Amino acid sequence: MNQQQQILMMQGIQADEMALVQDILKDLTEAQQQQFLIMYSGKRKDHQTMLLLCLIGLLGIAGIHRLMSGDIVLGILYLLTVGFCFIGTIIDLVNISSITYEHNRKQAFETAQMVKMMVR
Repeated sequence: MNQQQQILMMQGIQADEMALVQDILKDLTEAQQQQFLIMYSGKRKDHQTMLLLCLIGLLGIAGIHRLMSGDIVLGILYLLTVGFCFIGTIIDLVNISSITYEHNRKQAFETAQMVKMMVR
């Protein structure tokens, strides 16, 4: 296991996200890879954190997980409607893995583009 894989494992990245990151890293130079890992580790959301935020929605403060994942409009709607009367929050609880993965995928591609423009 190389240094990059060790870094990714320490951050709690799951298998599908690790495959995505490794696919992005293979197109980058060594300097770009280091910069990418630093920037991406600060932008990605942890699955357990998102799950905890979604569970808080069942206590009446719904939508925090949506706000954290970048779905501002849906997060505000959840806050105003108590997670669409808890139904939306329960559905999100079941789908929290895909919500987190989609956010992290988007952040990975944005970070890769930013690194490619910055470090040459």
